[in-house]
Amino acid sequence: MISYEVSISLILIPIICLVSSLSLRKIILVQSFTTWFILPLFPLAIIFFISILAETNRIPFDLPEAEAELVAGYNVEYSSFIFASFFLGEYSNILVMSSLFVLFFLGGGDFGILYHSSLILNTSFFYILLYDFCFSFKIIIIAFWFVFIRANLPRYRFDQLMFIG
Repeated sequence: MISYEVSISLILIPIICLVSSLSLRKIILVQSFTTWFILPLFPLAIIFFISILAETNRIPFDLPEAEAELVAGYNVEYSSFIFASFFLGEYSNILVMSSLFVLFFLGGGDFGILYHSSLILNTSFFYILLYDFCFSFKIIIIAFWFVFIRANLPRYRFDQLMFIG
């Protein structure tokens, strides 16, 4: 149950060592002045993405234990608002994990060239809108990969997943 959290926290240790801080603001600031951490830490970014994929119980890590769970469970038992609440919780978890990936590896809402152009631009309303747009766009790209992987990978059985591991 806690195996994915262990790998996520072990991946965050090199980022914390590079930045020398636990502050998300400082992590983003260091990436804006150097490079996004996805470039020097690419293998860690891939492992982090696989770990958050497993943490959100997406394919190939959503392992049913019985055939009844494939054709029954909350997909059949609930309807209306309760059914929508399950999916709202599931997809909000995907958005939170995507935002963590963007914060740790893609520089938050940093958009590169305009960031260093002038201090007046950095405090303007235009800068805030552009920062929010870039942050949201990066989250959408990572969330797209969640959906893309679900559409392209099959669901594994327990023995197949154990063989991969």
